[in-house]
Amino acid sequence: MNERRVVVVAGAVFDRGRLLAARRSAPEELAGRWELPGGKLEPGESPEQALVRELREELGVETEPLARIPGEWALGPGRVLQVWTARLLSGEPQPLEDHDALRWLAPHETDAVDWLDQDRPAVAEAARLLRESERDGARD
Repeated sequence: MNERRVVVVAGAVFDRGRLLAARRSAPEELAGRWELPGGKLEPGESPEQALVRELREELGVETEPLARIPGEWALGPGRVLQVWTARLLSGEPQPLEDHDALRWLAPHETDAVDWLDQDRPAVAEAARLLRESERDGARD
């Protein structure tokens, strides 16, 4: 296969039964819309390593990837998005790179922001997982 795919990883970051949403500040065509934070996989990195690095760079937090949300979503020619659930280990998320605002959303609040189209299926699944863990009485 000689076509090279760029994999972008994003984190559905969970903390205390909530999901972290990040509002894009750039590029202009995405500014003001919300996404699950993350970034490009670098050569030699596993997706999980890339996710931990990207969340540290973009938000200043330490996270632990948990499970991949099934599926992948096209971001444009040769680029795909893969999403992992991740648990916040330490730090208070700050919009350090590419974002100008962050919000913690309870599962019933995930429709309160204007998500990027490619993030919507993963956000829906993340909200379902949060509701399920709430129902099961699971605690972080």
